[in-house]
Amino acid sequence: MAAILDLVLLILRIVTFIIIVQAVLSWLVAFNVLSIQNPTIRNIWSGLERITEPVYRPIRNILPPMGGLDLTPMVVLLIIFFLERVIIRYGYSVVPL
Repeated sequence: MAAILDLVLLILRIVTFIIIVQAVLSWLVAFNVLSIQNPTIRNIWSGLERITEPVYRPIRNILPPMGGLDLTPMVVLLIIFFLERVIIRYGYSVVPL
């Protein structure tokens, strides 16, 4: 059971890393440091978008529009951090060693 919890925590950390990379990439594209016209950047961008969009979509349906500000990645990261803390605090205490 502890191995399953470790695997879930690893997956949550990987998703956190992907969300942070996607957010930084979106800032670089927004400030014209990187161009979507570049095929490599476009492939990375579309791949990250395909990974994160299914996670973002339900939260975007709940959050009200904030103009040009997208708070969805921050909300997802807060949910992930909460899940990690719950698993660490309560999940491992239930598992016999």
